[in-house]
Amino acid sequence: MAILKINLNDPLMKAIKAVNSIGGKSLTQEDLKKQRSSMELASKLATPNDGFTVESFIAEGVSCEWVKPDLAHNPNYIILYAHGGGYTCGGLGYARILAAKLAISTGFSVVSFEYRLAPENKYPAALDDGMVVWNHLVQQGYGAKQILLAGDSAGGNLVLCMTQKLIEEGRIGPKALLLFSPWTDMTATSSSYESCKDKDPILTKDYVEGVRDAYIGAKADKADAKYSPLYGDFKDFPPTLIMVGKNEILYEDSAQLSKKIHKAGAQVTLDTEKDGWHVYQQMPLPMAGRAMKRLSRFVTNVIYE
Repeated sequence: MAILKINLNDPLMKAIKAVNSIGGKSLTQEDLKKQRSSMELASKLATPNDGFTVESFIAEGVSCEWVKPDLAHNPNYIILYAHGGGYTCGGLGYARILAAKLAISTGFSVVSFEYRLAPENKYPAALDDGMVVWNHLVQQGYGAKQILLAGDSAGGNLVLCMTQKLIEEGRIGPKALLLFSPWTDMTATSSSYESCKDKDPILTKDYVEGVRDAYIGAKADKADAKYSPLYGDFKDFPPTLIMVGKNEILYEDSAQLSKKIHKAGAQVTLDTEKDGWHVYQQMPLPMAGRAMKRLSRFVTNVIYE
């Protein structure tokens, strides 16, 4: 099989890389402006053109969207999706890239939401907003086991934290978790930061540490499970799909998460794409399409097991 050649000059790849490489360990207002502008460009370049409709709504002050597939099936289930962006950028437009792909590939309606961003709004602002939307959906009549949680990168971190919080509070967790390159360990000490630093076309350690400090503060305990879910409890966790690229510095965030969920006795699938990079599913590539088909099969197995 031929090795996929990454075209770093592709406009979409350049925009996504710009989001994840601007600034160092201390983000400036100019850095944030560039990141957020690049993310808006990425959303315009990468969102599918058809196959879904969008409806806006407000959940207790949090801006949200229903992304509904044209070819829907089994309305008893929905997906609540949290976008990535290092907790410092992104909104409904950027979320629509993967929200649309999730809706099209699964046939389920997807809810995305615009959580408050750091550094203007530090932890736990995003978590609080995620819980507001979860509670809103439950109040609208969706049972917890009718909701699948999905997230990429920082959004993966967010839905992991939401799931751990629900279980810790004695509440029913989601039907399943769908994670794209989740950010699970804010200590930034795993071996893949070194082994993949020259292979990762998207992320840098300086960027990860910069947005981390913007979100939780430079003096925070980076290993605290409340924002590093890798160090949390996985007892009673739902079936979890973790999709990750072998070439990304966050690879071990996914690999170690898989091991811990498995050790806790929960069902977990680690889907590693040997030619993939951070959240490669955003790209309009055959590799991304194949990944979404694998995700669809996982969801079907979980729903109809």
